[in-house]
Amino acid sequence: MFDHLALEVADLGRSAEFYDALLARIGGRRLHDGEAAIAYGRVDACFWIVARGRPAGAAFGHVAFAAAGRAAVDAAHASGISAGGTDAGAPGPRPQYGRSYYAGYLLDPDSYSVEVVSGSG
Repeated sequence: MFDHLALEVADLGRSAEFYDALLARIGGRRLHDGEAAIAYGRVDACFWIVARGRPAGAAFGHVAFAAAGRAAVDAAHASGISAGGTDAGAPGPRPQYGRSYYAGYLLDPDSYSVEVVSGSG
């Protein structure tokens, strides 16, 4: 349904450190590394972080990344926290979203809501 998603970030280097650590645990990697933007994906660049060209303002953003199993959710969550993220919900079952839904939540360095999920189907 979508081609790509981009989040504006205040500090591209700081955010890249967070997303490098988080996405490496679920099979993502940098596919584009530019002065004003960095893109991630497995095959195609589908998730971008872009240097904010204006002052920070009130905003909300949420992105959910698919992981291959509960161990990958746990590892990505831990790596995200180690790389500057904030815990926003420890990994665990989320039966309100489905019988096999297992997810962990973080806030990235710009306070965007980041979810790592397995079993969403």
